[in-house]
Amino acid sequence: MNTESKPVSILLVDDDEINNFISIKLIKKAVDNTAISACLNGRFAIDELLNIQKHDPSLLPDFILLDINMPIMNGWEFLDEYKRLNIDPEGKSKIYIISSSVFSNDINKARSYPLVKNFISKPLSVEKIKEMFEANAAN
Repeated sequence: MNTESKPVSILLVDDDEINNFISIKLIKKAVDNTAISACLNGRFAIDELLNIQKHDPSLLPDFILLDINMPIMNGWEFLDEYKRLNIDPEGKSKIYIISSSVFSNDINKARSYPLVKNFISKPLSVEKIKEMFEANAAN
């Protein structure tokens, strides 16, 4: 393994700490070199991203995995705020909605956001995570 390569940075935005714990384990299993941080709601995530943007935009995460149903600021509100604040004008971060929602209106709404690359249904699996990374490696 090449230790020189920069780790893939991932921001997990989900209010379920057990889910985050499992997701982090799965991501580490699916992808060799990762740096993962987690925020328990969209507000914390926006604050963290604004802080990164202010200090060094090149450190914005490569991927943001975003839950929809969270307290304080949900996934949709996060996306609106993210866009409004123009946090990532270069489009460095690829945003994926990860949700246990099976409602087609949520899936369609997720796809209506140009910022959102795709909708991944929970529970996450090593296969789903690998597919997500492979889809981006191809782009």
